[in-house]
Amino acid sequence: MNATECEHFKQLLLSELRRHAQHIDEDQMQALEVANDDAKESSDLALRDVIQELALKLGDRESQMVADIDQALMRMSEGSYGICIRCNQPIDQRRLEAMPTARYDAACQATIEAMKGQTAGPSL
Repeated sequence: MNATECEHFKQLLLSELRRHAQHIDEDQMQALEVANDDAKESSDLALRDVIQELALKLGDRESQMVADIDQALMRMSEGSYGICIRCNQPIDQRRLEAMPTARYDAACQATIEAMKGQTAGPSL
């Protein structure tokens, strides 16, 4: 990956980082405001607890995305960004455009997902 491509993906990752960080703040703030309003109107503390738990889960998901972006930026600074961490082959740039935090090339990702499906077993 040349310097221009690397800079392009760095800017893409930084843009995603800003977007996810903003979502964390907005989602948690909205859920907490709704929880406070609903608790005042209905005096239903259980509802407030459920909404606060939802806010934290949304925050967890966004926080995981932020962590993935941080790891991608760290790989970039180490010079291993765009290289599959499983097989050490380059990750297709189209895949990186769609998912700039990708750690695996498409073949390794498919293998990992197939293995997860086999170990999950049948659902009843």
